[in-house]
Amino acid sequence: MNLDIFGPIIIALMRICDVSIGTVRTIMVVQGRKYLAGLIGFFEVLIWVFAIRFVFAQLDNIYNMIGYASGFALGNVLGITIEQKIGLGYLQLTIISKFHADAIADALRRQKVGVTLLPGEGITGGVAVLVCIIQRKNQNKIIELIETVDNQAFINVQPSLPYRGFIQTARK
Repeated sequence: MNLDIFGPIIIALMRICDVSIGTVRTIMVVQGRKYLAGLIGFFEVLIWVFAIRFVFAQLDNIYNMIGYASGFALGNVLGITIEQKIGLGYLQLTIISKFHADAIADALRRQKVGVTLLPGEGITGGVAVLVCIIQRKNQNKIIELIETVDNQAFINVQPSLPYRGFIQTARK
């Protein structure tokens, strides 16, 4: 059996590239970076067209299809990994602490993270609600800091698209 292994490998590599690029493009779209998303999308689709051309040229070659599917799967993994490493955009952290809110706020402010402290009422009584907007790339570091002060604090993480105002972490 003459197995041309280079075709499926090339197809897989192209799919890894275009799907990884697509993941980053999707983040750009969500963040409203339309021109960068358009430019990235151009290269994403160009690579995809070349990959699908190889597959359609030999539709009876099962190995090309396996390369295509494998590249798609690995491209998703790589794209998410890249996105996590570069940490584009912002997150809103909402922290609820029963006893350590002031200490958490002080620790965050020492790290130049802006914090808004609000009174709250939970089922067991008074709590404090801390809200801060951080760069995504700092998420793990900030959460670790919060947990060193209060490992019982409730922490909610949400994507954030700041509209107006001063974000202190952006000007370190």
